[in-house]
Amino acid sequence: MAYDWLKGIEEHYDLVVIGSGLGGMTGANVLAKCGHKVLLLEHHYQLGGLATWFTRKGGHIFDISLHGFPIGMIKSIRKYWSQDIAASIVQLKGVRFINPQFQVDTTFDREDFTRQLVEKFKVPAETVERFFTDLRAMNFYDNNPETTGQMFERYFPGRADVQRLLMEPIAYANGSTMDDPAITFGIVFSNFMSKGVYTFQGGSDVLIKKMAVELKANGVEVRKHVVVEKVLTEERDGRKQVVGVVANGKTIRCDAVLSNANIKSTVLRLAGAENFSPEFVAQTKAVRVNSSSCQVYLGIKKGETLPHIGDLVFTSDEPVFSSEKLVDLHTTSRTFSMYYPDTRPGSDRYTVVVSINAKYEDWNSLTPEQYAVEKERLIEESIVSLERYIPGVRAKIDWREAATPRTIEYYTKHWAGTSFGTKFEGLKVSMDLPNQLPGLYHAGSVGIIMSGWLGTINYGVIVANQVDKFITARKRAATPATA
Repeated sequence: MAYDWLKGIEEHYDLVVIGSGLGGMTGANVLAKCGHKVLLLEHHYQLGGLATWFTRKGGHIFDISLHGFPIGMIKSIRKYWSQDIAASIVQLKGVRFINPQFQVDTTFDREDFTRQLVEKFKVPAETVERFFTDLRAMNFYDNNPETTGQMFERYFPGRADVQRLLMEPIAYANGSTMDDPAITFGIVFSNFMSKGVYTFQGGSDVLIKKMAVELKANGVEVRKHVVVEKVLTEERDGRKQVVGVVANGKTIRCDAVLSNANIKSTVLRLAGAENFSPEFVAQTKAVRVNSSSCQVYLGIKKGETLPHIGDLVFTSDEPVFSSEKLVDLHTTSRTFSMYYPDTRPGSDRYTVVVSINAKYEDWNSLTPEQYAVEKERLIEESIVSLERYIPGVRAKIDWREAATPRTIEYYTKHWAGTSFGTKFEGLKVSMDLPNQLPGLYHAGSVGIIMSGWLGTINYGVIVANQVDKFITARKRAATPATA
């Protein structure tokens, strides 16, 4: 007899959260602290979405994907989680770029980036200053139609090297391209440029475990191994609204649902097109899904060491930057996330996570035999590339493994295995969701929010505030007036 992962849950909750990415977890935490009764459902055996980890024999712990975020994460974590968690956020000072056009070592903050652009790339200081100032002033509501490529050409005409330096790390971080709106680059880049790139010292395992403790302390009911199959609706006062979910075959009633799934999955799969206007369904279907990624996980034998070659090392053999080449099945562009012992205090272990941008359709079309061959090629090419910077590293590796967009789809249920959510137009659909179907909300990687730890956490907070107002109004309306 199968275990009942929903054993003991209550019949009704103020809110059901679907998915435990950082947006879903943060939304659940904020709303629980507001006094609402919250149930968080996750289909996987781990919390965290793509901000998670896995272990392998030999004592290896691997963080999923490439993790780096702006300094603003400290404030958001402190405010919406705890000072204890925020205290473990530290700067990654060793960011390197190695490609045929240039080699750069930087702390990836505004001061050092300005110095690099002026001294190494010979860009006039006033141009650099104007570029940074204009990026900082970008606003979502400006409706600026300029693309990132057009913006680069306006500030740095003919400078493919400068454009590569600016674009490559952001493309790795959120899948954006030269053809995307300039604002999708500007907001993300200027956030990083304030004080550099940060990460969580201790690893994703420590972070998510601390968040899980915080959720429980604030009264959130958390259940893993639970697949939400459907958002339930009923017609009240002449229009449909959310009344619950079906999860693992069981009906759970609630006043509101916060989906941390992809926005297309939320509308077209979980809620169902029948609950929305044809116009809104068409808008949702037109939302473009962003690209995905592959990872290669390399575990270093216990007792072996690696020299410090940087924390994030962006490498490529491509002669110039190309958004298309970056996601090509046979791309030579990859980022090495180096995990030294101080990444996990108290540990003496080293691991390397190689991140490679990719397209879901390339990997999804392969036969099982082709898939196995391509994964092995991915691993082998990554080791060969790493040996350029750490000669003899192959002999130190005792665990090698690859993940692809198909892996991401399996473990996260992301639409088309995306690592980076949707393109810009996804934000409008996400924000308009509760107007279309009262009680249904969404927090995830959309538009300028795209992906990344800080964006998903902050969007989770924004949406949680809207959910709080909705649930509070429902409670007031249901409470009989007293004399």
